[in-house]
Amino acid sequence: MIALNAAMAEALVSFKKRVDQRIAEISGNPEFADGKHNPTYHAIIDVLRQDINTCKPIRFDGNGYSDEWVQEARRRGLDTEKSCPVIIEHYLDPETIQMFESTKVMNRKELAARNEVKWEMYVKTVQIEARVLGDLAMNHIIPVSTHYQSQLIKNVQGMKDVFPADKAQKLSARNMNLIEEIAVRTERIEQLVEELTEARRIANRISDIHQRAIAYHDRVCPLMQDIREQVDHLEMIVEDGLWTLPKYRELLFIR
Repeated sequence: MIALNAAMAEALVSFKKRVDQRIAEISGNPEFADGKHNPTYHAIIDVLRQDINTCKPIRFDGNGYSDEWVQEARRRGLDTEKSCPVIIEHYLDPETIQMFESTKVMNRKELAARNEVKWEMYVKTVQIEARVLGDLAMNHIIPVSTHYQSQLIKNVQGMKDVFPADKAQKLSARNMNLIEEIAVRTERIEQLVEELTEARRIANRISDIHQRAIAYHDRVCPLMQDIREQVDHLEMIVEDGLWTLPKYRELLFIR
């Protein structure tokens, strides 16, 4: 809100200056000498036309959250950076500093200090999320998944005791696939959690908070996303009564 309000203030000041300049330019025009035409009105219209053309690259009537807009934004020459630590750098761009200083909201030193705080908050937030995710994966997701896997194994073994070998194999095919999938995904989660822990250790050794924040975004966050993908698949196949955490549908519609 601070940035938006400062930008609005700068825009209004600029608008007023340009309108006054335009009024001065056209006031001497014979067309306005008779008093029938209002130079202020025409000056405002002229400046509005300029601003409408200026902001044309950022106007988009489609889905602003879609990949379509990202591609279109790049075509228009707009910034499509998604890294939060890198985006924060723009607070120290010359034009940004000029905006904040001209509106007397903040100076360069204040903006730099706030960036340090923002990077620190980003690191702390992702660090906590990564630790929680690792704990949930190792102490909830994997135990529940392997428990369900054990039930499936017992079912497959029971099928072999009841039916002939070929029929038992046919009837147990789905469970065998689930057993294998659970094994593959839980193994992958364990590996990713180890990589996640190591990535945090490496990032935490970086003394510069800005570079540490970038390391958390570039190395830690992708591993978290990979773990989440594996967990999402397990959530869809593990028996609902065994799942200890609220599922998406429960968060939305039940609990």
